[in-house]
Amino acid sequence: MQLDHTNSIPLHIQLKEIIENQVAEGILSDQIPSERQFMEEYSISRSTVREAINLLVREGILEKRHGKGTFVSLKPIHDWLGNLSSTTETIRYMGMKPGARLITHYLTTPSAYIQQQTGFKEAYFIKRIRYADDIAIGVERHYYPIAIGKKLTQYDLDNATLYDLVENELGIQFAEADQTITSGQLLPEDQDYLDVPANKNVLIAERIIKDQGGNVIEMEEAYYRSDMYRFKINLSRKFG
Repeated sequence: MQLDHTNSIPLHIQLKEIIENQVAEGILSDQIPSERQFMEEYSISRSTVREAINLLVREGILEKRHGKGTFVSLKPIHDWLGNLSSTTETIRYMGMKPGARLITHYLTTPSAYIQQQTGFKEAYFIKRIRYADDIAIGVERHYYPIAIGKKLTQYDLDNATLYDLVENELGIQFAEADQTITSGQLLPEDQDYLDVPANKNVLIAERIIKDQGGNVIEMEEAYYRSDMYRFKINLSRKFG
């Protein structure tokens, strides 16, 4: 991919997006090319290269090591839309070590919005922190029917995969899910769990899962670091 010198988007932003995409696709995974190499490949000035790299360093995607160069700091995790997979499966697919830590669980009366989405007048709430290679990448807030939630708490929820517990231990088969992805900020009570500036947006994924009978089994509100979690979807055009 080349830079478009006629585009209104500044060159350093174009270069930043190219580098970011190469990190996301695994093309760049360790030390990135030198400033000179970028200058020669894209016919741009040193200042343009430095502006792009400095933006990526500030976002935590790259890191500069004194006397050594600039390296990829984080390996973004891709969640491919269209497949009902767990966070654990997504992290493992990316070649990283998944992890989880239980924060709290209790019986609750959910908000009016969650009641509207799920039909749950009461629900069992489970909150966990998710990790990739021991880096906290997200806060996941789960709402279950009371009977299911109580059964889940009989298991060790640290490092467990909730999807596996529901399907394999409780014998409930998932059939379909509706997912909405937005951008917003962490809830104030969750600010200390992720290394994210208070004014920086995160990705918010809302997912409602149903069983084969159309019953809502789970509603999840997940808040992910935008520099480590990305959603992708394959699109095809239908003719006729």
